[in-house]
Formats: sequence, C-alpha cells, structure tokens
Amino acid sequence: MELNKIFLVGNLTKDPDLRYTGGGTAVCDLRLASSRRYRRGGETGDMVEETCFVDVVVWGRSGENCNQYLKKGNSVLVEGRLKFEEWQSQEGQKRSKHTIVADRVNFFPRSGGGGGGREEESSSGGSKGSQGFGKNYNDDFPSEASKPQEDFNSEVPF
Repeated sequence: MELNKIFLVGNLTKDPDLRYTGGGTAVCDLRLASSRRYRRGGETGDMVEETCFVDVVVWGRSGENCNQYLKKGNSVLVEGRLKFEEWQSQEGQKRSKHTIVADRVNFFPRSGGGGGGREEESSSGGSKGSQGFGKNYNDDFPSEASKPQEDFNSEVPF
C-alpha cells in the first residue's frame, strides 16, 4: 500500500505569487515556514527552534483565492501530496527539492484581530468543509441551529 499525504501548518514567508499557464489555469506559489521548539538535552537543556521551509503549489481557483486573501505572515494549514523535483542549475550542478502540491489550503484567522479563516480547495477535488482547523465559512450547508432535531431511540438494534 502506498500513501502520499501531508498536512503542514506554517506561516507564509512571502506574499503569494500567482501566474497562469498557457491554457489559462491559475498556479499560485506559496513559501511556508514551519517551526518546532524543543529542549536539547531534556528538561534542563537549552531551548532550540528548528524551522523547515517548504514550497507549496496551489492550482486553479484555490490558487487565485490564496493570492487574493493571503499575505506574508498569514498562518495556513496545507493538505496535499509531496512531489519530488529535479533540475540542473546554470552552473551544471544537479539540484532537487520536495514541493507540496496542495489539495486544500485552510486560512487561519489573522492574529490580534477578528475576522475569520477560510478553507479553499484546489482543482484536484475533495469536499469543502472544515476539518477542525481554523474557521470555515460555507453557505452551502445549513448551520447546526437550523437543522431539524431528530428524536433518536435509545435502543440500538445491534
């Protein structure tokens, strides 16, 4: 069995970069920094922060939304897959890196103020809806308060 799935929470290190393919499809590049803090040498050791920088590619309408609503410093949760890229530099050296191809990008509320987050989805499919991260605004579904309350029988038939 094979699985290529990644979830990453981080902050944008620069503003989104939107471009279009020759066929008119939007492609947005994001640069994320995700940090981890830990104590080196146990509870009495020095506090160390380790930061990982990752490139993210968001396709289609979601890429356009990322470009419109995100800016440097915003926190996001990215759900997607890893893609390995190889190329040769101008000096003739082999280069490579891993990139995340986003299936979903969930926008977190901006710190220090109100406002809400927003979940976007790339053209690769999936369903809209909050996965428990940030806040999601989706007018396609009725709110919990407007759903009819069902009377469930407490006896379960199994």
